[in-house]
Amino acid sequence: MKQANSIRTELARVRGLGSAQAGVHEWWVQRATAVALIPLSVWFVASVIALAGADHATVVNWMSMPLTAVLLVLLLAVTFRHAQLGLRVVIEDYVHNEGAKIAALLAVNAVLTLLALGSIFAVLKLAFRG
Repeated sequence: MKQANSIRTELARVRGLGSAQAGVHEWWVQRATAVALIPLSVWFVASVIALAGADHATVVNWMSMPLTAVLLVLLLAVTFRHAQLGLRVVIEDYVHNEGAKIAALLAVNAVLTLLALGSIFAVLKLAFRG
């Protein structure tokens, strides 16, 4: 039976083309990470300003405090996730060759995952220095 309100052609319905609601989750995650970055970034900038002129030992002691370590790990995790989502959208929108698109997405995911893990490892290493 034909739907009167549908703007999709019958061929598009058969092929499954059109809105599949697949990007809605990623859209919300990107907005949530953006909102989470606001207080985390303000805290980080204020902390760096407060530590201006401090020696290495003071900064290491600050980073090894439990609350600081947790907030730094959150900042890093949210930042890299937000970057991954943003770069994914850019690649999907502007890279039209399917092979190049897949390669770029895999490369971006690999690089950002390695950077995130390395950064979080560095924070945890300082936090649990003994």
